[in-house]
Amino acid sequence: MHSYRSDLGMLRDRDFSLLLVARTISVLGTSFAPVALAFGVLALPGATAGTLSVVLTAESLPMVVFMLVGGVIADRLPRDRVMMTAETLNAAAFLSLAGMMLTGWTPLPALATAAAVSGVSTAILFPALTGIVPDVVEADRLQTANALLGLGTNISRVAGLVMGGMTVVLIGAGWALVVSGLMFSLAAVLVAALRLKPAAARASDEAETVRPARTSLLDGVRSVFTDLRGGWREFISRQWLWVVVAQFSLLVLAMQAAHGVLGPLVAKEQMGGAAAWSAVLAGEAVGMLGGIVVTLRLRPSRPILIATLMTLPTALPYLLLGISAPLWTVVLGAVVMGVCFDVFGVLWNTTMQREIPPEALSRVSSYDALGSLMFGPIGLMLAGPAAILVGPRPALLGCAALILLASLAALLFPGVRGLRAPAQETEAPAAVEAV
Repeated sequence: MHSYRSDLGMLRDRDFSLLLVARTISVLGTSFAPVALAFGVLALPGATAGTLSVVLTAESLPMVVFMLVGGVIADRLPRDRVMMTAETLNAAAFLSLAGMMLTGWTPLPALATAAAVSGVSTAILFPALTGIVPDVVEADRLQTANALLGLGTNISRVAGLVMGGMTVVLIGAGWALVVSGLMFSLAAVLVAALRLKPAAARASDEAETVRPARTSLLDGVRSVFTDLRGGWREFISRQWLWVVVAQFSLLVLAMQAAHGVLGPLVAKEQMGGAAAWSAVLAGEAVGMLGGIVVTLRLRPSRPILIATLMTLPTALPYLLLGISAPLWTVVLGAVVMGVCFDVFGVLWNTTMQREIPPEALSRVSSYDALGSLMFGPIGLMLAGPAAILVGPRPALLGCAALILLASLAALLFPGVRGLRAPAQETEAPAAVEAV
């Protein structure tokens, strides 16, 4: 029987608690970064929207390029050690960016290089994070675990965005980036203390023993491609999976342009600057906190259908920005976006962890991330020129239209509408039945 008390009882599990705290602190560091980096770059002498596009593209592109390699690594090596390495890389990247901002030595190639290191760390971290949850908790507690991880994440987003915006306003972007780097360092230390369950560790050992010995670099390359082919077969065999990933490739294109460049630009020029944009981002995070209350109880019989429907209202804040709506309405739109994205995220991760074999989960997750993020750099590259050619507000309306069209198209596929959760996942008395 599902209840909030039994859900919170998971916090007594050492491994899950360590994972929860590490992710909460890591996301707290990440939440300082968007405002600090965006307004720190825009404040540089001679900087334009195009300058910000270059830096954010430098972060996004390596994240896409290395994502598949990150999936192979996370399926081969202990996922806790992979996560620790990724957090350490992120700490180095953001401390480097902070040092440049604070010293005033900010050549664009150096900024782009540090941002690229952060992108590589994300490519390593994301597949390991998705795959580690089934290693830590039992299968019947996956949705609860994902929801609690989301709760910690969203609390951090709210706190980080508020504190990050205040830090930028009061003492500058460089110090906000220092805080980010220190948070990533602490997360790496906490992940280092994580120990997977013996069963998961034995499975990892057994997987290593059946691999052929690598006697040359060529053998190693062939082995990586063999692993990637196996992950691709798992990915492409599920219509619901590749359709929603294709949908998200367009959503992320629009969101990278809007969240990364166009939104901050409108905030800087017409809404009061960093404080206004921090309020929008904080509204999104508050909405995601509310979404956790829903996802702890929600057990839909068709989870991917519900998840995809939740993507339609995410266009709201961009639509409101595009029509010059008051700031408070944009913040409310961001709250709606946050609720919808949180419901989507928990249902999506839980379905993947339930439907994909554990030994291939990180590789499939890397294909998910690669497909979802592959057009993100294009969105960032196009955002600056679009802001110049048509203006940031019309460009934001275009982003909203793209989100709506992609989401409606995904609903046309029977695999998206028809995938059903196991009966035991939808029969809890306290659960909310949907569809």
